[in-house]
Amino acid sequence: MARVRYLGPEPVTVPELGDLLVEPDQVVEVPDERFEGYVCQTTNWESVEEPGLKAAAAEKKAARDRAAKGADL
Repeated sequence: MARVRYLGPEPVTVPELGDLLVEPDQVVEVPDERFEGYVCQTTNWESVEEPGLKAAAAEKKAARDRAAKGADL
C-alpha cells in the first residue's frame, strides 16, 4: 500500500477508503493501483510513500541479510 498526506483545510470523508474521515495533514494508506488518482490532485494530496517502496526496501534488507550470513561462514 502507498501512503499519501491530505493537504486540504478541512476534514474529508473518503468513500474509497471505507468512508474514512481524513483530517488535514493526516497520512493514510491507499491501494497502490489508486496512488496516482490521489497525487494528481496536488492541492489535496501529496506523496509520502510511493507504491511498492515497502516491498523494494524489504527485498534490499533481505539481500543484505543473506550477504551478511554468507560472509559469516
